[in-house]
Amino acid sequence: MKSWFKTFVASCAVVPFAACALTPGNVAFAQEAAVAPAPATATVAAKPGLWAVKDADTTIYLFGTVHVLKPGLGWFDGAVKQAFDKSDELVLEMVLPEDQAEAAKVTMPLAMDQSGTTLSAKLDPDALKAYQAALTGLGVPVAAFDAFKPWFAAVTLSVLPLTKLGYDPTQGAEMQLTAAAKTATKPISGFETLEEQLGFFDSIPEDGQIAFLNATVKDIDKLAPTLDTMVGQWSKGDTDNLAATMNESMAATPELTKILLWDRNARWADQIKARMDKPGTVFVAVGAGHLAGQKSVQDYLKERGLKATRVQ
Repeated sequence: MKSWFKTFVASCAVVPFAACALTPGNVAFAQEAAVAPAPATATVAAKPGLWAVKDADTTIYLFGTVHVLKPGLGWFDGAVKQAFDKSDELVLEMVLPEDQAEAAKVTMPLAMDQSGTTLSAKLDPDALKAYQAALTGLGVPVAAFDAFKPWFAAVTLSVLPLTKLGYDPTQGAEMQLTAAAKTATKPISGFETLEEQLGFFDSIPEDGQIAFLNATVKDIDKLAPTLDTMVGQWSKGDTDNLAATMNESMAATPELTKILLWDRNARWADQIKARMDKPGTVFVAVGAGHLAGQKSVQDYLKERGLKATRVQ
């Protein structure tokens, strides 16, 4: 299961919205399930990976993010802050919706199941028992997701336990960068839309979505330790070990890896190459999984004749 989870948390900016339980009907139990993180008493230094692609009149910085973090991690300083301050604009995986209602308008048509069969009825008896136990353990009504597709339940359940253990969507790198860009009046754009990101999950066949959900339930107690490991690797700029962690999931879930990582990396490399034709400095921030391991954004840029040089 950690295979699905590693790919998900390292590649999709939709994670913070999963933590907020994207739909109005889920907001109440999401707020009950989440426990506000304690204020940080000290800042722990972090030096995540940063790259730059340059030509005579254009610089594009590539920064790998983690979408949910604990308070007290000092990553937005040093080389990262300097690169951000030099940049004329911010490019994210997607522009973050302003509020839950806006996100829900996009999410509901994709997340709702129109088949007439409840989610619970789609699970075999053993899977249903484990699923209902997981929901109860999180303080979520057992029928909460019955009207939704399996991918939505899996995505939301992947993140709710993290909020109980101190991970905070508002501390995620994208939200911090977005706030800083707004303060500095830097333009903000996205490679994708929220609808496109959710569509990646919606495009998974139903049996794959159910496997995603069952796997999430099976290892739900291991989600936070898994993310702890990945955040530790990210904080050290240890892309080799982050790639090794990611590679465990690539072998087990090649179809998900292709949809969530490789295909998107190639499209983004095309967009970055096109942007190099225009003068200026751009700060690109995408999930750290996109900048680590085989078929990374840097690999696809190299195929297109562009070299990404490590800055930090």
